[in-house]
Amino acid sequence: MASELLQFLFSGLTVGAMYALAALGYALIYNASHIVNFAQGEFIMLGAMTASALTEAGIGLPMAIALAIVVSVVAGMGMERLAIRPARGAPLVTLLIVTLGVALVIRGAVQVALGKGNHTLAAFSGDAPIRVGGATLVPQSLWVFGVTLLVVMALAWYFGRTVSGKAMLATSHNRLAAELVGVSTNRVLLASFALSGALGAIGGVITAPITFTSYDAGVVLGLKGFAAAALGGIGSGPGAIAGGLALGVMEAMAAGYVSAAYKDAVAFVLILLVLMFMPRGLFGARVTERV
Repeated sequence: MASELLQFLFSGLTVGAMYALAALGYALIYNASHIVNFAQGEFIMLGAMTASALTEAGIGLPMAIALAIVVSVVAGMGMERLAIRPARGAPLVTLLIVTLGVALVIRGAVQVALGKGNHTLAAFSGDAPIRVGGATLVPQSLWVFGVTLLVVMALAWYFGRTVSGKAMLATSHNRLAAELVGVSTNRVLLASFALSGALGAIGGVITAPITFTSYDAGVVLGLKGFAAAALGGIGSGPGAIAGGLALGVMEAMAAGYVSAAYKDAVAFVLILLVLMFMPRGLFGARVTERV
């Protein structure tokens, strides 16, 4: 029984790490522009599909992963330049529709270029399972945990020690004040979409060796990333990480102890519960009004 629980926990944390990276992408965009970017799931899919296609074409795995991240970063920057910036000042609903439109464009382009079939990546360091406390852990899961930890540490350093990171934080707190002290908020928004694309691609390539990917995989992944971000509190970095890991574990437990058929429903039920009872999530900022 304990080994079974541990097995579900390993599986949940592995997929939860990808949800955490997706939720961090949502948080970056929301903090910079107060837009919920529903194309975030397509960045995950784009990174995984590009890396898979490049390896199938004979390109080495490290180079394929690097190029896949670059492709997703360029897609994120193109989205900001060509879709978000021209719509600046439009109602929030319009901007949400724009992000959904971009998601459809990316999905359609990948479908045309790479087809409808499933793709996968080779494991980074073999497939021989590791026994831990009666449960099995594939080596790729260790890569998922390690890379996610490195990404979180890199983001903490970026926001705490670099000028551009501090400019992004300043913009998230008060856009007008940041502009008054010389921060280029347009560059901040562009950098936010670039980082969001990179986070999505990283999440896609590190989990592609464990799960198959396809042109339409980003739909569900994007919704689950949003559920994780909503659970932790939209705009909260620590909340995105906690929400992603929690969602992954809840999914694994539901699949293991209830039925795998209900696994995907966990995220959607969670969104409804959070919006009803905790609209600011676990780590969302509380608003105080002065009278």
